[in-house]
Amino acid sequence: MKKTLMLVLGIALGISTIYSSAQADTIESLRGSNLLGNQSNEVLFKPVQRDRAPIARDYVQQPPLVPHDIEGYTINLNFNKCMSCHSWKNYIQAKATKISQTHFSDRQENVLANVSTRRYFCTQCHVPQADAKPLIENEFKPVESIR
Repeated sequence: MKKTLMLVLGIALGISTIYSSAQADTIESLRGSNLLGNQSNEVLFKPVQRDRAPIARDYVQQPPLVPHDIEGYTINLNFNKCMSCHSWKNYIQAKATKISQTHFSDRQENVLANVSTRRYFCTQCHVPQADAKPLIENEFKPVESIR
């Protein structure tokens, strides 16, 4: 019984290896034939537009996008630059969007006095947008009910 099982597993492994190596020749990345090794060490960042109106959301529960450059912003255990404008204390004076009430509750929905540690690192959900063409064309349409 063990020999038969080992034989079947060996054949299956061999077939999958042959199949996957044949498939690897037909897969192409979004950057096409421009492989990473063929690129220079220079990194070209797309420009982020500076201070603009809030960006419309495209689907329900989408985190708001950052409508300004955040290069050089410090967000670590000791300091969060975002809070200097978006905290409940500072948002009016800074003319910024105030941080959501949802950021003040823990996993058990207990209301906290300060921003929850699971919501403290803003850029894990909120990201600035560069003025760049999509890598590939798509037919995505925003949800009309939130427009």
